[in-house]
Amino acid sequence: MDILAEPIEQEVNVDGATPQGALFVSVKNTGANIATFNGVSLPPGEAKSYSFVGKGYKALPYVVNGSTLKLLYIL
Repeated sequence: MDILAEPIEQEVNVDGATPQGALFVSVKNTGANIATFNGVSLPPGEAKSYSFVGKGYKALPYVVNGSTLKLLYIL
């Protein structure tokens, strides 16, 4: 692991997962349909974040369901 954190921002419109080991994760549904992030429904316009807890997160899966998600995570 590098000494300095690397923030990564991206928009996704296909199903996937955040990388394992992310120290912080934030997601916002910028599309028109209800998406699912880490097993939880995320309606359009809603956002959620996973703060730093002293260790990296497991890979967090998401299903876009025809929507668009804006992701920010720090490795």
